[in-house]
Amino acid sequence: MRAAGGGETPGGGDWVALTGEPLPVGEVAAWVVVPGCGASVTFSGTVRDHAEGRPGVTSIEYEAYAGQVEPRLAAIAGEARARWPALGRVALLHRTGPLLVGESSVVVSASAPHRGEAFDAARFLIDTLKSTVPIWKKEAWDGGEDWGLDAKELREVSDLGRGEQA
Repeated sequence: MRAAGGGETPGGGDWVALTGEPLPVGEVAAWVVVPGCGASVTFSGTVRDHAEGRPGVTSIEYEAYAGQVEPRLAAIAGEARARWPALGRVALLHRTGPLLVGESSVVVSASAPHRGEAFDAARFLIDTLKSTVPIWKKEAWDGGEDWGLDAKELREVSDLGRGEQA
C-alpha cells in the first residue's frame, strides 16, 4: 500500500487503498503528520462481538466491488479537500476478507492546521465512505452466518451537497 499517485501531491498527499492485508493503523496515523499541520485525527473501525440482533459475532468477511472502491475513496478525499482546503494529508483504507473480533476493518485519517478541521474532515471521511463505497460484510456468529442487516443504498460522492454530510 502506498499513497495514491506514488506519493505526495501539492495538497499534501492522499493514501487510498483496498487490501486483504492487516491495516497499518499506526503507520497511517504517523503518515498524516506534516509540519504545517498542528492536528491529526485517525479513526479505526474494528470488528465487534455483536451486531444488531446478533450477539456472539465471531468474525466478519468483507467483500468489495474492487474496481469501484479506490476511485470512490479518491473522490471522497477530493471532496474533503474541497470542503477543508487547508487539509494536509488524507488517508482512507479498507480491508477485505475475513476479520476476527478486534481487527481493524477501516482506517481514515486527516491532518489540518487546527483540530476542528481535522475532526470534521475525519468524521466526513468515515461517514461518506460508509454511504458511498461498495463494500459488504457477511457476519458470522455462534450458530450461523449471513450478510449484515444494516446495508443501505449507496450514494454517489458527487451527489453530496457542499453543506451535506453523508
